Amino acid sequence: MRLLTLLAQACAVLAGCLLTVITLMTCASLVGRNTTGWTIVGDFELSGAAAGAAIALFLPWCQVRRGNIIVDFFTARAGAATHAAMDRVGALLYALVMALMAWRTAVGGLSAWQSQSGTMMLGLPEWIVYAGMVPPLALCVVIGLVQAVRGFEGLTAASEARA
Repeated sequence: MRLLTLLAQACAVLAGCLLTVITLMTCASLVGRNTTGWTIVGDFELSGAAAGAAIALFLPWCQVRRGNIIVDFFTARAGAATHAAMDRVGALLYALVMALMAWRTAVGGLSAWQSQSGTMMLGLPEWIVYAGMVPPLALCVVIGLVQAVRGFEGLTAASEARA
């Protein structure tokens, strides 16, 4: 799990850097537009592509940290063993959903590559964004499967110690 935690942290750091660069680019474009009339062409396209990639890059860290929303209204009175079993089932379902998302994102990327589709202003190939999203989604699958098999005992403490 240590390797998975390191990979999830690397994804989160990359996502943070990506969002920082996009924020600085947007600020520069807005200041230029409102002061000198100069703007960065395609800033909206770049922001959208980066935001989509950043969301996918943050997902593995969220799963390692158990940061997804858990609704326990109906299980508040259940025992620890029931909670542990339900957490494992939830991790397995999460892994299955992430596998579906990784698969469909890969298919979408291949379709965008075959059609050579690009953004309107810059002509940025759309498959690049898809390609950047598939590895973190696949990492989510592996993390979810490990959590489903091994449970969460000690995994949260290990990831918190490294943070």
